Amino acid sequence: MSIGLLLLIVVGLGVIGYILGRRRALASVAGDPRKLHSLPSQYGQSVFLFTVVPALLLLIVWLLAAPSVIDGQVRGTVTTDGVSQSEIDLKMADVGRISDGLGALMAANDMSEDDLTALTPGDSDLRGQLAAVGVAVGADVEPAVFEAAKQKRSLTNSAGLIRTVLILLVALAGLAYAMTRIRPDFRARNVSEAVVKALLLGSSLIAILTTVGIVLSLIFETMHFFRLYPAKDFFLSLTWNPQFRGGSDLGVWPLIWGTLYVSFIALLVAVPIGLLAAIYLAEYATKRVRSVAKPLIEILAGIPTIVYGLFALITVGPILRDYFAQPLGLGNSSSSVMTAGLVMGIMLIPFVSSLSDDIINSVPQSMRDGSYGLGATKSESIKQVILPAALPGVVGAVLLAASRAIGETMIVVLGAGAAAKLSMNPFEAMTTVTVKIVSQLTGDTEFASPETLVAFALGLTLFVFTLGLNVLALYIVRKYREQYE
Repeated sequence: MSIGLLLLIVVGLGVIGYILGRRRALASVAGDPRKLHSLPSQYGQSVFLFTVVPALLLLIVWLLAAPSVIDGQVRGTVTTDGVSQSEIDLKMADVGRISDGLGALMAANDMSEDDLTALTPGDSDLRGQLAAVGVAVGADVEPAVFEAAKQKRSLTNSAGLIRTVLILLVALAGLAYAMTRIRPDFRARNVSEAVVKALLLGSSLIAILTTVGIVLSLIFETMHFFRLYPAKDFFLSLTWNPQFRGGSDLGVWPLIWGTLYVSFIALLVAVPIGLLAAIYLAEYATKRVRSVAKPLIEILAGIPTIVYGLFALITVGPILRDYFAQPLGLGNSSSSVMTAGLVMGIMLIPFVSSLSDDIINSVPQSMRDGSYGLGATKSESIKQVILPAALPGVVGAVLLAASRAIGETMIVVLGAGAAAKLSMNPFEAMTTVTVKIVSQLTGDTEFASPETLVAFALGLTLFVFTLGLNVLALYIVRKYREQYE
């Protein structure tokens, strides 16, 4: 039974429990709800919660634990003496891929278990059938790996059946237990409110738990990568040259350099233009001009990044190549760091201008009046009073723009190219960390190979850089906030 159908059945049992619980509560007081401790609907809610919540918790635990248990059972089939951990991981990846393919093959061809048992990895007809469902199996697949795939599929099916039975039993047991607790003096309202409090607490923890989950997933996969590829070579090598057939050089610094170079040019464009636009809109523009100019600037934030990428590829890149790069002898390609940086800077203007405008407007009018009372001009007040007071917010706006620039992908793909190199020439094609993360995880690649797992190491490196940027911005904000408060 599929998980979706199982959830539908559990919720259906909960709805039935709600109706029965409400009716039982009213029947216990001869239809007079005034004799009940809680509202009739709250009695029904208590039955619904006792039916659904334990079953859902069991399902979540099962989904988290079952794959690891099954893999542990199957791993012993492919593990032999003298085989390295990386080779075992590659074999287990093949086991999972072939197991999924066998399930799809049985569903597509209406095969029986006996038909599946008769299959062998050297059967050419099998390879063709698996290829038809999206699984490529070579003639050199080890028999142990193929048998392990069959075992995993069998264990997965058995576990699914056991899961369905257990969850339905828990749901029915919860429904029966909740029905026995319904009495006129039962505090059903307390049960409902306790669940609501738990729901509110869980909602408040979602952001924290999501961040923890992201970091832990990156750390675990990065540790797996460093077991296959030396960390020293990853952090000290100046060459990026992945080769999925061996001999890869996965140095991270060319990608970091490209990321920082493109982001630096983008911020050189976005920060001055965005900040000056915010100052004009907040301090100089009339209400009529502001009502027109601010929405027009914010339209830039709503344009899809793929459109910016096409604009960089078709318009900005050729202009920079024909009028700057070629005449100066700096390159002949329309894909360059300058192309991506300029277009990305245009995209980031509303991030800087809108937030800075709001921060400048939030500076108390009394500070402006005090500056004017001391004889300062409008421009002097902006430079010496308003901007220093708004500096923490402006730094936050710049930080948001920088984070957006570091994480951009489509503009870099279409505007800067995919060449990983260390160069100071802004008219040469380069690439960034995010582009390589996408490229390493797409295509027909082996997930357990270092060339694929490097994407997680790149993601963790990018996370550390962004975290450092946040810490630096927080230090600047605190330093100047103490000065002007």
